[in-house]
Amino acid sequence: MQTTNTVLMIEPIAFGFNEQTAVNNYFQVHQEGNVQEKALEEFNSFVEKLRAKDINVITIKDMLDPKTPDSIFPNNWVSFHQDGKVVLYPMFAENRRLERREDIINQIKEKFDVKEIIDYSKIENENKYLEGTGSMIFDHDNKIAYGSVSLRLDEELFRKFCGEFGFKPIVFHSYQTAGEERLPIYHTNVMMCVADKFVVICLDCIDDETERRYVVDSIQNSGKELIEISEEQMQHFAGNMLQVQNNSGEKFLVMSQSAYNSLNKNQVFAIEKYCEIIYSDLETIETNGGGSARCMLAEVFLPRK
Repeated sequence: MQTTNTVLMIEPIAFGFNEQTAVNNYFQVHQEGNVQEKALEEFNSFVEKLRAKDINVITIKDMLDPKTPDSIFPNNWVSFHQDGKVVLYPMFAENRRLERREDIINQIKEKFDVKEIIDYSKIENENKYLEGTGSMIFDHDNKIAYGSVSLRLDEELFRKFCGEFGFKPIVFHSYQTAGEERLPIYHTNVMMCVADKFVVICLDCIDDETERRYVVDSIQNSGKELIEISEEQMQHFAGNMLQVQNNSGEKFLVMSQSAYNSLNKNQVFAIEKYCEIIYSDLETIETNGGGSARCMLAEVFLPRK
């Protein structure tokens, strides 16, 4: 099953620019002013829009201590799987490792059947990282995982994960223009999104022609329509989307207002052939956090009790 009707979202309490992640997240810009207040307004509005479409949203408040400025992006430290497994991931930034909270897992256990917790986080001690569904993009139906190599995705660890969970790894390298340089994209999910019948991807970011062909072939062989976006659109988080469904099984593609505004009419039409678009203003979160709508949603595929 490619889509779920339930997502976990973490309500920010001290959101802000994280210097530890900014060293390799080139989307981040430090803003002054009431960043937490604005981020909370964006968060609440986003949650309301999802719930208005009958999508189940589990919201859990962050805590002031320890300070976790990026807790609003839970999909990097945890994933919840259809077979009852919960996976914890090794994180690059030391202060992001504090986001892993046992009480959050326990709250999920109250309503969902958790059979096993698989903890990869200790691999942080070897300076190897694999930041969940930020670094890995799953085609669940075809058991394919796409991963762009970066400091946040260790290739060896990615292949190990795929072997243990039965996914075919599609490994490549993607880059963005930052100033006058081409630098690795920190998370795969800012440049591609896999839905049930289509894939949104920025192929311009895959500089190596052989790797680009490899990714395109994989998408086309999976039977999904390829919807290409430009690097400029990616900079507006047009790759950072997630397809979800509601309790009636209706599908939606979730994105930010910035992402939606960057799309042209043909791209919107291509998406809306398959599902309705939900978008919300996340400008403060995007600017300071360097992540967008997809990063804020941790999918819950676990069986309900």
